[in-house]
Amino acid sequence: MSALHYVREQFAQSVATKEKAVLILGDKLVVAANLLIQRLVAGGKVLTCGNGGSAADAQHFASELLNRFELVRRGLPAIALTTDASTITSIANDFQFEEVFSRQVAALARPGDVLLAISTSGNSPNIEAAVKAAIQNDVVIVGLTGRDGGKLAHLLRPQVDVELRVPAQSTARIQETHILMIHCICGLIDQHFSTRGESP
Repeated sequence: MSALHYVREQFAQSVATKEKAVLILGDKLVVAANLLIQRLVAGGKVLTCGNGGSAADAQHFASELLNRFELVRRGLPAIALTTDASTITSIANDFQFEEVFSRQVAALARPGDVLLAISTSGNSPNIEAAVKAAIQNDVVIVGLTGRDGGKLAHLLRPQVDVELRVPAQSTARIQETHILMIHCICGLIDQHFSTRGESP
């Protein structure tokens, strides 16, 4: 396979995954965005977490809320639980890495908040622990997953939480679709808050 053929194949697979995902997840994306909007309007905040590339996606989402995505609006409260190296390493050292997000959720989350939990497999132990802590704190969860949804899919509560599961097996395809879904949600949030007449 030539290098150019490989590149074209990657693009084709990515496009195909996104086209399949929007047919399955389009309505759920709107539900997730509306859930986040409702919680933010009511004074709640968004906590985000993930590992590796998903950690970068979690930080990306939080930054888009705190600043803006494409439209001018006020900053919205969001905390990426992946960014504080001192907190993460102290929890991992004193307890275990599985608790690096759950202890933060237990300390920071309040009823009315939202946890955006990202795991391509749905089987990350520290994401599972964070979701359990969020449920204990009466926090709703938006879960971004892939493959079969893993353990995370079974933790999420019907009619309460929202799972956005990318219909793909490849981690790369799942991550590419996750970032597009994040941008869709950010765009819908932007549209809502930019039309409320609030000062940025």
